Amino acid sequence: MKRRVPWLSALALLAGACSFAPHYSRPSTEEPPPQYREMAGWKAAQPADARTRGPWWEIFGDARLNELEARVTSANQNIKAAFARLQEARAQTRIARSYLFPTVTIDPSATRGRTSVNSPTYVNTKPATGNDFVLDADVSYELDLWGRIRNSVAAAKATEQASVADLATLDLSTHAELASDYFTLRSEDRQQELLDATAADYRDALELTQHLYDGGAAALADLDEARAQLQTALTQAADMRLRRAQTEHAIAVLLGASASSFHLDPQPLAPDVAPPAIEPGLPSALLERRPDVAAAERRVAAANAQIGVARAAYFPVFSLAGVAGFESTSTSNWITAPSQLWSVGPSAVFTALDGGLHRAQSAQAHAAYDEQVADYRGTVLSAYQDVEDNIAALRQLEQESITEDAAVAATSGALEQAQYRYKAGIATYLEVVVAENAALAARLSAADIQVRRMTASVQLVKALGGGWYAGSP
Repeated sequence: MKRRVPWLSALALLAGACSFAPHYSRPSTEEPPPQYREMAGWKAAQPADARTRGPWWEIFGDARLNELEARVTSANQNIKAAFARLQEARAQTRIARSYLFPTVTIDPSATRGRTSVNSPTYVNTKPATGNDFVLDADVSYELDLWGRIRNSVAAAKATEQASVADLATLDLSTHAELASDYFTLRSEDRQQELLDATAADYRDALELTQHLYDGGAAALADLDEARAQLQTALTQAADMRLRRAQTEHAIAVLLGASASSFHLDPQPLAPDVAPPAIEPGLPSALLERRPDVAAAERRVAAANAQIGVARAAYFPVFSLAGVAGFESTSTSNWITAPSQLWSVGPSAVFTALDGGLHRAQSAQAHAAYDEQVADYRGTVLSAYQDVEDNIAALRQLEQESITEDAAVAATSGALEQAQYRYKAGIATYLEVVVAENAALAARLSAADIQVRRMTASVQLVKALGGGWYAGSP
């Protein structure tokens, strides 16, 4: 046994000496520009303290939104499922790491049996019936000479890190979706308020037209126009209530609540509410702020390690195995020195012919790596697009809000003049209808632009990664 020790030690030193995984570095992407192209003509937040971090939704200064957002992470079912997937990935890493250590099994047994007297192994000087008591421990250990196990661990660890980033991505997306739905709900409350008030005005106008018609001062066509206008407004108001209910149900699901039991009281979005100024930072920092980019990069690293696993399959698998224990036919001398048994020795398995299996597995690993590289670069391109899209949206929608506010003021003035002219008998009711429809359309359009600005600001925060940075837990 002493002669084997140097040889076994040499084999142990060789373990971990090689790895066939290619040297890994983050895949190259297109050089980021010095600043976002859509930033031209758009003033960002100053100073940098406005940069989003942590509970980013607090920058909107809405206490009710803050309360709802605080419930999302612990209540949303999709986030719970993603957390469970992360736990699975962590368990897979521990499973892969366990193969770096020897496996020890203990196998006690006690049997009584009879040997056939016609068996070639039967010895007539011994009884045919006897006992066999065994207590042994088996030790097996694979020498990781080619890095197969270590690369498997590296792949599992990278996949676990990707799962961490996936969870962060889903958490960010869910919080952003809640914020968007919340502002949509408040805008729908405002539009509902406008439509209800307009319907009330149309009802008053119908009563006035009815009086004028009864007195012979208005035509039947004016009365029909007033009725049609009121019914149209009531239809729009009813449809807005439907949209509001569906938005509320969507918020309930995000909060892990039943749509039947969840309710938010109406709170119209005030006309002067505007999105906060957001500092997008530099394009070169975007890759450090997006968890989906980090997840894609970690999957590239995992695929790179799997190449090493596939390459190691071309080489023999060396293992050390040992057995030690006690065996006896009687319990009286079972655990004694004469009943000791042991064996130890190396073994190797080499595939001589596999019909191209290892070559196909290696090709598959390389193709999977190329796929993940392409996905990573695509994710990076999409990240830049998301930021540019929402910066452009915020800039253009700000201009639209200015012009639409002017349209609201102009149509309101035109409506007032049309009503005076109609009451004075110098204009038809059709002129009033046209003016009222134009004023309502302008107010609804202004409300729509406002909520689009709010949701674009939410989407910009999401596109920038929220408060997440590379290295975040």
